[in-house]
Amino acid sequence: MHVYLDMVRYVLEHGVWQENRTGVRSLSVFSYFYRVDLQHGYPLLTTKKMYFKSMLHELFWYLSGEAHIRHLRQKTQIWDAWADEQGHLETAYGRFWRRFPVPEHGHEAGEKWGHKWISIDPVTQAPVFDQIQYVIDTLHAIKKNPATSNRRRMIVSAWHPGNAAESKLPPCHYTFCFNVTAGRLNCHLTQRSGDIALGIPFNLACYSLLTLMLAQETGYQPGEFAHTIIDAHIYENHLEGLYTQLTREPLPLPTIRIAPKPFNQLQFEDITLENYQAHPKINFEVAV
Repeated sequence: MHVYLDMVRYVLEHGVWQENRTGVRSLSVFSYFYRVDLQHGYPLLTTKKMYFKSMLHELFWYLSGEAHIRHLRQKTQIWDAWADEQGHLETAYGRFWRRFPVPEHGHEAGEKWGHKWISIDPVTQAPVFDQIQYVIDTLHAIKKNPATSNRRRMIVSAWHPGNAAESKLPPCHYTFCFNVTAGRLNCHLTQRSGDIALGIPFNLACYSLLTLMLAQETGYQPGEFAHTIIDAHIYENHLEGLYTQLTREPLPLPTIRIAPKPFNQLQFEDITLENYQAHPKINFEVAV
């Protein structure tokens, strides 16, 4: 994972000190981009031990479409700092991945809203759109007809402007897009704000795994994961740990085994991390 270490070096060398909402200043750069080839192994950092199980629980929480962490916090506490005592969140990624609100009334003349993927939300009793199922169905359609009109439209958004305007923590990794080229499934993630030490390694692992899962479901070979971080930053209290990582040589990447089950039936136990070796863990304090 030299691409990760290259990013750390770049931000350390080119970053500008900025104040932010957390009260811990950060070194920040504008618009950093990297890409990894998923054919070369599963890109889980090896220069520090990663909490893979926490990331996996988080991914399945996203895919559940839940807007609370009452079930997630029984497995991991990574979202506790942003939830209330009842587990409610002002913004939840999976809520918009699987249950994105669509207009119930007031459609403009001529507008269309993809009724195939719209259902009535059992929680809100309002119409919602399942963006993940839309991507799966579109990938299957491309198999049958590579010229399908939705080929360049496989976009998932976790950003709702009205929600983001008021939320304590609106989505950082707010939209991602899938692409099929030469029989390989690629994913590009756009992130408005990226904590290099803590968040980015999880984002890289999470969306790479999601791409592998969707590739298996739809019969494509894994392609590339690409990532644009609009505000890439290192918090001041993370510098020591990142300097330690820069002294460590990356180890061979692990692999992922996914049970041969339909995507929407996959569970935590169906994902296996194999041959993972890593340097000792490094503790980074979360800037809330």
